[in-house]
Amino acid sequence: MFPAILPRPLRLALYAAAVGVLFWLTLSPTDELPKVTLWDKAEHALAWFVLTALGLVLSPRRPRAIAVFALFLGVLVEVLQAILPVGRDADWHDAVADSVGVFAALGLYALGLRLARGRTDP
Repeated sequence: MFPAILPRPLRLALYAAAVGVLFWLTLSPTDELPKVTLWDKAEHALAWFVLTALGLVLSPRRPRAIAVFALFLGVLVEVLQAILPVGRDADWHDAVADSVGVFAALGLYALGLRLARGRTDP
């Protein structure tokens, strides 16, 4: 995979930038965010799917670490929304939706690996 051959510091910087964008989207007051018409839980699942998929593309040999970090980040965001005065409400349903996105990305990754192995096996 092309991104996996990039130098590790660059891959980490790209992933950190994605985490920063996610923090901005989840911890900014809602009136400062772009208006999106998706269902809130779909937005969460999609955001965490993209974060996890990006991590898997940038570091394909660390799927477990990427998934654990993404799940932890989902819970952390909800805790921060509960304690920071940013006008956001914590909701455990959001963490569940985040998990759906993480596991969907992992499932797609596993399917891709299985298909790639099938093409290389005699």
